[in-house]
Amino acid sequence: MAPLRVLCIHGYRQNGNSFRDKTGALRKLLKKQVELVYLSAPLSVQQASSEEALEKENGSGPGPGGDEEPKGWWFSDVQARSFSAHQQCEESLGLSESVTVVREAVKVQGPFDGILGFSQGAAFVAMLCWLQEQKLEPEFSFRFAILVAGFRSACKEHEKFYSAPLQIPSLHVFGLEDRVIPDNMSRELLPSFQDPQVLMHPGGHFVPAASAHRQTYQDFLKRFQ
Repeated sequence: MAPLRVLCIHGYRQNGNSFRDKTGALRKLLKKQVELVYLSAPLSVQQASSEEALEKENGSGPGPGGDEEPKGWWFSDVQARSFSAHQQCEESLGLSESVTVVREAVKVQGPFDGILGFSQGAAFVAMLCWLQEQKLEPEFSFRFAILVAGFRSACKEHEKFYSAPLQIPSLHVFGLEDRVIPDNMSRELLPSFQDPQVLMHPGGHFVPAASAHRQTYQDFLKRFQ
């Protein structure tokens, strides 16, 4: 059986390389089932030292081998060109460039069976699924979505993305000790999906890949093989 091809969408302040490093355990756990393909966001992020310390502590920063600069999929603060999942905003910056980058990746490296996102990347995946279901992105043909530490964007401009529950099969993964995206923020995204499967883990802000989680991932992926 050919492995499922999955496009991987990193978190804010990561990039394709650093996210690849951070998901090594997941690749190993699912190597017979999936081929993970990593993409870097188009927006360059300024690094703030206090945020860096928190990111290091939570394991969500660029990590070793993150030799490209930190990137993001959109900014919630248009002036400062920065992002916080907790920031209420009227409009965002950079989302259309990011959609273009995904569209190009699908054209050049696709097709993909599924899409996986982490943190800001998971919030972005929900938006990409909406665009697919509204038939606004004919290149997209994802059959499933995996959202790790996802959340609803607090930006007014993004409310349309939550207008109707998405039909795409989804697996939502979140940590009960996540202090970057607390689990209640991930739960708020569940009603935006028709039939969300959930994998909770006791840890923090990372993509869990212990042997205890293998069965849940495999059962979910089996439906698409």
